[in-house]
Amino acid sequence: MDIKKPIIGVTPQWNAERKVVRILPEYLDAISAAGGIPVVLPLFAEPDTIQQLADSFDGFLFTGGPDVSPELYGESDRGLCVVSPVRDAKETQLLKAVLKEDKPVLGICRGIQIINAALGGTLWQDIPSEHPSEIVHRQEKPYDNTVHTVSLQGKLKELLGKETIHVNSRHHQAVRILSPKLSPAAFSPDGLIEAVEMPGKRFFLAVQWHPENLYPKNADAFLLFESFINACRE
Repeated sequence: MDIKKPIIGVTPQWNAERKVVRILPEYLDAISAAGGIPVVLPLFAEPDTIQQLADSFDGFLFTGGPDVSPELYGESDRGLCVVSPVRDAKETQLLKAVLKEDKPVLGICRGIQIINAALGGTLWQDIPSEHPSEIVHRQEKPYDNTVHTVSLQGKLKELLGKETIHVNSRHHQAVRILSPKLSPAAFSPDGLIEAVEMPGKRFFLAVQWHPENLYPKNADAFLLFESFINACRE
């Protein structure tokens, strides 16, 4: 008997200038490879539709993309951000609905940032100017190469069975003040929070790196997706 595949809602990107909703295929490929069925979510859904999606789908992937607006965490934009207010608003609504239903959540890059900001945390608006570091946080292609390590703790450490792992990196914002609802799960050598989890949830993990680019040849990255999909089956 075939095991039923869980259906995973995936948040899309929005190009306001071109009026285009899009998704990078690596996210969908990673979900499929781990045994799930990825479905790109409607960006402009009304609150009742968002609640129905939270009720109906088995898990949710909050993907990468443009900067989170500083207005979401009570700061003014110092000219360092390229934002998507529509996406911020809809993903915040979705996150709250998903948390209420305790559906498994995986966040990637912007995903960790919107999760932290929506839950009361703040962000570094621009790492190079606000948190200078010798660590490469915005690597050049190819993105399936790793550029620095992260030290693990909490459930992520238990999941991967390691003290440290090598990751890729493609961001200029990062978690600054952590939401009181979250716990840190990984740090880069310069002290930035690289992963978070939420205690008491079935599966709630968000990472700053891009496992969707690493999973075909990186066992740690694939295990993140596999563990997420397995939680969505429960």
